[in-house]
Amino acid sequence: MAYKIMVQGTMSNAGKSLVTAGLARLFTRKGYKTAPFKPQNMALNSFITEDGFEIGRAQAMQAEAAGIIPEVYMNPVLLKPVSEMGSQVIVNGKVLCNMGAKDYFKYKQKLVPDILKAFNYLCEKFDVVVIEGAGSPAEINLKDNDIVNMGFAEMADSPVLLVGDIDRGGVFAQLYGTIALLKSHERDRIKGLLINKFRGDKSILAPGLKMLEDKCQKPVFGVIPYLDIDIDDEDSLSEKLSLSRHKSKGIIDIAVIKLPRISNFTDFNVFENFEGVSLRYVEKAADLKEPCLVFIPGTKNTIKDLMWIRQNGIEAAVKKASSKGCVVFGICGGYQMLGNTISDPFNMEEGGTVMGMGLLGIDTVFGKEKKTVQAEGVFCNIEGVFKELSGQKYKGYEIHMGYTKNSGQEETGHMLTSIQEGQHNVYGSYIHGLFDNGDIAYTIVKALAERKGISASMINSFDYREYKEGQYDMLADAIRDNTDMDRIYRCMGM
Repeated sequence: MAYKIMVQGTMSNAGKSLVTAGLARLFTRKGYKTAPFKPQNMALNSFITEDGFEIGRAQAMQAEAAGIIPEVYMNPVLLKPVSEMGSQVIVNGKVLCNMGAKDYFKYKQKLVPDILKAFNYLCEKFDVVVIEGAGSPAEINLKDNDIVNMGFAEMADSPVLLVGDIDRGGVFAQLYGTIALLKSHERDRIKGLLINKFRGDKSILAPGLKMLEDKCQKPVFGVIPYLDIDIDDEDSLSEKLSLSRHKSKGIIDIAVIKLPRISNFTDFNVFENFEGVSLRYVEKAADLKEPCLVFIPGTKNTIKDLMWIRQNGIEAAVKKASSKGCVVFGICGGYQMLGNTISDPFNMEEGGTVMGMGLLGIDTVFGKEKKTVQAEGVFCNIEGVFKELSGQKYKGYEIHMGYTKNSGQEETGHMLTSIQEGQHNVYGSYIHGLFDNGDIAYTIVKALAERKGISASMINSFDYREYKEGQYDMLADAIRDNTDMDRIYRCMGM
């Protein structure tokens, strides 16, 4: 069986996903074949594996950090919220059903065999498995029949690292309070504490760390600094949204509509790496202003989010911007919104038929089956602003319930016809991860620059995959340099 370590946090967004990724990178660099594992994830950011299974985007990121291909076994249970009280339940990469929170709480123990089967598969195939918890292990109302934190740590017989976020304040209370609320046998599993996102002089922390160790009877394994790194993280959208409100307008200004049920916002991360480009997340029509490009992203509920942008005036603002030449680009649910109609005959979302934005000559019908495939091909003849995309290779993945047809009743949104041109400046695609490969993002930014009379030589070109590899190494180096890794190795029995 593989060596294992579990990363739990005092709360959501404490840094579990990134610490897991960083540890996976470190173990990989030491020559261990390493895999990430999260028994249950709740997120709207998801990824499609090579064999067509859906997992959390964070586990795909962690697999990438470990230098391996993502597999469904890395995240056997994925919950995608569809309302305030319920989620779509995805088991072993395929949709099981929609379930309310109360019903799922009663049902989740039935998923233990699936979770253990996936975990045991990874333990047989890999040398090290780094397990990520969910939320906090001290959520006492959820502790009965827990399958994601201490409950799973016991199933896996795994040592635990407990991570607290000092940047949000109260880290000593977070760590001490979490341990105090655990049962004695659960406390025994915690081998060390990690303080994450620290800014400033660590020597100032020394008295607090000593008191924390005395009160918790647990050693502090490390204090990880606040890192300015660019790695996909399912909890990072709130930070990006906050930063975008204070970001100065770039020469090339790109706006992403921040839908209430936005999914796969990581599709647009690459654009933040071009000099002179600003990427803003917009929630109000008044904030749209005059961007060069508007992205309408994916969503877990296309119809509800279409109604939201219609009611708050964003739809009208986008259409006005489009009429003045602004490029509009929809991805997945955003692509569906750009069409003439969206029909839901099987009540997969809201039922009935609604009018779309009418910017593309397409119609969408929701089916009963979710399409989850990886997709690759070559762009056909693209007209308009992004004509230089013609002939370029692309690769990504599709996650959607609907199929879309153009006015000629030919199905669109797939493979070779993944981008549809409507008014020389309106485009759409079902493919997530479209901009991560090759020169696609560069071609788009270059075209936007040339429209403004800016020389293409002023636009920096870079290899996004190589860039991400560098970010994983920065993360791993920071954990290595600020954590007592020897103690972690020892508690794992290595």
